[in-house]
Amino acid sequence: MSLRDRLFRIAEAVTTPLLPADYLDLVAPLRSGVELRGRILAVRPETPDAATLVIRPGRGWRGHTPGQYVRLGVDVDGVRQWRAYSVTSVPDRADGCLSVTVKAIPDGVVSNHLVRRVRPGTVVQLDQAQGDFVVPEPAPAKVLFVTAGSGITPVMGMLRSGIQAQADVVLLHSAPTPDDVIFGAELRELADRGVVRLVERHTDVDGLLGVDELDRLVPDHLDRETWVCGPVGMVNAFEEHWTARGIADRLHTERFRRAVVAPGAGGSVTFTRAGVTLRADGATAILDAGEAAGVIMPSGCRMGICYGCVLPLREGAVRDLRNGEITTAAPGDGVLIQTCVSAAAGTCDIDL
Repeated sequence: MSLRDRLFRIAEAVTTPLLPADYLDLVAPLRSGVELRGRILAVRPETPDAATLVIRPGRGWRGHTPGQYVRLGVDVDGVRQWRAYSVTSVPDRADGCLSVTVKAIPDGVVSNHLVRRVRPGTVVQLDQAQGDFVVPEPAPAKVLFVTAGSGITPVMGMLRSGIQAQADVVLLHSAPTPDDVIFGAELRELADRGVVRLVERHTDVDGLLGVDELDRLVPDHLDRETWVCGPVGMVNAFEEHWTARGIADRLHTERFRRAVVAPGAGGSVTFTRAGVTLRADGATAILDAGEAAGVIMPSGCRMGICYGCVLPLREGAVRDLRNGEITTAAPGDGVLIQTCVSAAAGTCDIDL
């Protein structure tokens, strides 16, 4: 054993029950070799209910492709919550940071916290960037983006990365009023320079955008490779429109639907000794689901570090929310799981 290892063992004994790594987490949370995290450096208002967070990621960050999203793990009132947000900055920024833009939604616990309450200096959990809502290389000659509300966020990442220098770009965007258009000034400046054709739709006056208006607003829309991002109903209507014309392969979509990315299927969770059975979705940690149902659960850091929440999985399957890995157990296997980072991936029985 090296001198370094011996000293570390001594430090572990002295600092028990906390380990030296726990103290390092406090002073250097972005160091390499730990779960990926980021520090919020700035919170910049975009509209009355939207803000951009500038985040310095830890050393394990592998970058992103314009249009992708990243999951953020945020502590709100002592509970770890995960949400997915599109990356709105260019890849490989000179300062090494990334940005996400969040729109506060009614009763949205995390979105309102990030837009109105979070402060610079806050450390958040990060996942690597994911998603296939991206423009291929080389880009198509003619591109149409159709967005509504915060659906502009992944497209803004593409525009900032220069897609308009490679293609003839039309952007059809809708929001309630001109003041509600996220990145409104930046989008209008691009249009004024003639590098993007911008069609703004203000739904408080014009009503909701319908596919029957495309012939008038963008006469050549069927000739364009198209990316649509917005509410589920809008996206569904556009998919039907393209499918009916036999060109569904030229439409790329992203819906507002994820609270947590790539959840399991969910299922029935039984806490055997507590005599409680509940239905949990595949995006909610078993710890959170149990507490919400009134089950007294052991817990600690709530981020998968301290192992204070470990319980036996008597039977069933769970998904690790950090990496998507599935853990299964049959009676007698004696499998232990961290309930703070595990979600139901089918029916499962917990020995509690």
